[in-house]
Parts: sequence; C-alpha cells; structure tokens
Amino acid sequence: MEVESLFIPAANPLVTGYVEGKSEVYRHFHYHYQNPQEYLHRIKDLSERTFMREELADHISVFMNPFPSSEKVAGSLKKLRQNNSVVVIGGQQAGILTGPLYTIHKIVSIITLAVKKEKELGVPVVPVFWIAGEDHDYPEVNHVYIPNNWQMKKCLYPEKIFDRRMVSKFLINKDVCLNWTKSVIGKLGETEYTNELLELIEEAVSRSESFVDYFAYLIMSLFKEHGLLIVDSGNPHFRQLQKAIFLQQIDRAAEIQHSVRMQQEKIYSQGYKKSINISENSAHLFFYDEKSHDRILLTFDEDKKIFFGKNRNVSFTVEEMKLIAMDHPEQLSNNVVTRPVTQELLFPVLAFIAGPGEIAYWAELKQVFERFQMKMPIIVPRLNITFLEREIESDLLDTHIELHQVLQKGVSDAKEAFLNEIKDQEFTTLFAKTREQIQNHYRLIAGKLSKEYSGLLPLLNKNETILMRQIDFMEEKIDNALRLKHAHRLKKFERIENSLRPFGNLQERIWNVIYFLNKYGPDLVDELCRLNYKFDGNHNIVRL
Repeated sequence: MEVESLFIPAANPLVTGYVEGKSEVYRHFHYHYQNPQEYLHRIKDLSERTFMREELADHISVFMNPFPSSEKVAGSLKKLRQNNSVVVIGGQQAGILTGPLYTIHKIVSIITLAVKKEKELGVPVVPVFWIAGEDHDYPEVNHVYIPNNWQMKKCLYPEKIFDRRMVSKFLINKDVCLNWTKSVIGKLGETEYTNELLELIEEAVSRSESFVDYFAYLIMSLFKEHGLLIVDSGNPHFRQLQKAIFLQQIDRAAEIQHSVRMQQEKIYSQGYKKSINISENSAHLFFYDEKSHDRILLTFDEDKKIFFGKNRNVSFTVEEMKLIAMDHPEQLSNNVVTRPVTQELLFPVLAFIAGPGEIAYWAELKQVFERFQMKMPIIVPRLNITFLEREIESDLLDTHIELHQVLQKGVSDAKEAFLNEIKDQEFTTLFAKTREQIQNHYRLIAGKLSKEYSGLLPLLNKNETILMRQIDFMEEKIDNALRLKHAHRLKKFERIENSLRPFGNLQERIWNVIYFLNKYGPDLVDELCRLNYKFDGNHNIVRL
C-alpha cells in the first residue's frame, strides 16, 4: 500500500481558498492550520480554560464499555484526564455498516493528526470521534452502495422509520439486521477474508441494541488499536454533562442568531455563498418530544421571550427551557450552529477535522465563538482519499486517461473521444446526406401537393417523420454494433467511472468500506493509519 498526492480543487471556492491559505478566507478563522506555531498558540489558549475532564472521561469509559477495546483506548482515557492533554476531534452520522468511505477517512485523519501532533508538541493528544446520534435524517444513513457487475447498486436497510426520531433512538431488529448484512456481503463474493468479516458482523449485531451501537461496535473493531475514543451526542447520559452549556445557549439565543447573521453577511460580501440555511429567529436548539418521537427545531421570539416549534406544536418560556435543561437535558439537542460550541466547551480541542462542507459552515461561526469568549479550534481539512485498485489502474493505462482527469470530471469526455475515434465517419456522412436528400425531395412534393391536394399535407409530414425515424433507427443499430465490437474497451471506461467517480461523485461519497475489507482484509484500516499523509488539502491516492 502506497500513497500519492494530487491537487483536486474543491467545488466550494471558499474551501479552495482555505486550503490555499488566502488571507481573505483566513480572516474568518482564528488560526492558520498550516502554520506549526499556531498549534502552540492554541495549546496556550486552552491552558487558560478549564474542562470537566474527569466527568468526561468517566462518561466515555462507561459509554465505550460494551464495545471492543484495547490498552491504547485505556491509555487515551488516562491521557484525557491529564490537565495538559488536548484532543483532535471530528464527527459524522452513524451510517449503516459505517456509512460512506469518508467516515473512515475522517477517523483515519483524526488518529493520524493526533499521533503527529503529540510527537511535535510534546503533550498528550487524544483522538476523539463524535457520533452525531441526535441527528434525525434516517434516509442519509440507512443504505450502502455495492458494486454489481461494476454498476453501483443501492442496498436499502429494510427497517423503516416514519417519524423524526433521533438515530440514537432507533432500535434494530437483530435478525433483520444480521440477515440484511449477510446478504450485502454475499453480493460481494467470497474471499479468504469473508468468513472473518461475517464473524465480526455477527458479533457486532449480537452486542448491539441500536443503530448507533452497531455503528460504534464496527468502528471500534476497526480502530481500537489506535486509541480512538468515541462519544454519542444522542446519549442521554452525555447530555447530563451539557446542562450548563444549554443554559448559556438558551440565555444567548438571540445573540447567537445575530452573530451568525453578521458573519454570513461578511462572507457574502466577499462573493462567497452562505453554507448554513437558517430560518428567521432560529434558536439553534431542538426539542425532542418523547411521545411523538419528533425532533422539533425551535424558534426564539425575543420580544415575548418564548421558544416555540414551527407549527406552534410546542412553546416554552425562557424559564421553562432552563428547567428542561436542568431536569431533562436529554430533551434538548444542538443544531449545526450550536453543536461546535458545545463540543468546544466540553473538550480541550486542539484541532477539528473537517470535511469540505464543514469548513464552509465553520467560517460562519467565528462571531458565535467570540460571543462565548472563545476562539474556534484549528480547522484541519480531513484527508480526502481514493482507493486505486490494480485492475482499475490497468484500465486507466489501457484507455490513456489521466487519473486527475477522472477525479475531476469523470470519463464522459474521454469515452466520447474514443467513440468518435472508432466511429466510421463514412456512415455518418452517408446518413446525413440521406436525411438531407429526403428532406429536399419532400419539400418539392409538399410544394406540388399544396397546390393540388393540400388535404394530404399532414399525411405527407407524417410519412416523412416515419422515414426519418427509420433512418435514425438504422444509424442507432450501426452505433450499437460498433459499441458491441468494442465492448471490452468500453467496459474499462465503465469500471473506471464506477470505481473512481460513481454517479459523478468522488469514490469516498458512495463506496462503503465493507467491499474493501472483504477483498483486502481487516488489516486494511490499520495500514491506512500507518501511511505518511500530509495535511495540505490535496487528494490522496492509495494504491491497493
């Protein structure tokens, strides 16, 4: 396994500017992630604050107890309790079978940067993964894509959710979950690693009660030897640690909204698009209704000092909200604006590992952090990784397509150029002349017909259309014969696209790690964590 770096510009100009270190973008952040001195400044800033280290470590220890562990995990918990330790953190939703590959890449990024900074800075650095279990967008996490004859097939998890419950609240049917997972792995084909993978799956399902449990068990099976710690933001016990934070967010609801708006205007004035869509007077907090399993986004009426749901289905005074925060904090949760603040107040965050979309929306949070008399952590772009299998690399060589071209644009242009190259232009010319001759002759017929038998003109037009369709049909048949003749070569274009740029997306947004574990073995993830990466925003090609 080896890694190669390529520059692939981000779709969002602000993210590209961040990676390139443009000063106009960096004014929206507190630190420059590519400057080593900034990490020393960040440690100094964190040393002036206090954290609930013991309570946090105790909670994480209990939460992680049911999942695979190691001495490295125990070591990370011990480090977290130390007053001089810091964390590298990032998060994602709990996707089925760990979700798209970028979740794995994000965890690899967290672990790799933590190891790197601990060596450079001489302080304990703990890798932490934040499972966004309070999210309620079930359709985002209930499926995987797997290759079927090199066509990506969507496999939908069969259990349904018809309400807006948090993913943490979704309990799995173990028989359904196991059978579905086995069917997915069965479609991948048997390898020398399949039985070992199935044993892991059976163990994970048997020890899991919820969607998040299943996700967490698989993640810790893969990363336990790297000292990874995990938290579930939807865990009710974790919310107990957030009471004081919720109180602050309730008191400052209007200030938070104003701060986001002001920061967005600054970014917009520079020509960048806004990333966070917020409704007017958003409170940036959700209320979870246990009866309906509805996660309700709250709005704050500053004049009346009332928090209420979209359809006025719930309504609370400020004091009632504070009572909920103190007595039932599990009923409150953060949105995209307040979640980073909660994370910052809980953990001594050295660096936050961010995907492209996250970098864009963190830029809109600078003034929110300043409202809380804090700086946002160092925002480090996660590692963007594409796995390049040998057979796909061979296809690239055979089709004379550059890898960076595929990653940016797919294979459509190259495939079209190949088809034009092999196409018999004489056929094209003959068909074009035939169409032109027919059209010319039918014009002459129409001219004479209009003088003597004008009532037959519609029939003549219909007759011409039929002839043209027959010509199109014949030309299409010749084109199909051409494609059949060169099917072997055209299949290579298809394999390349489905592997590297499926559905017009990067591989990491569609593919699931289960395919690669089945084909290359469970050690794949450990090997990934040992590669020498640069956190420079470039795209990493990992040859398998």
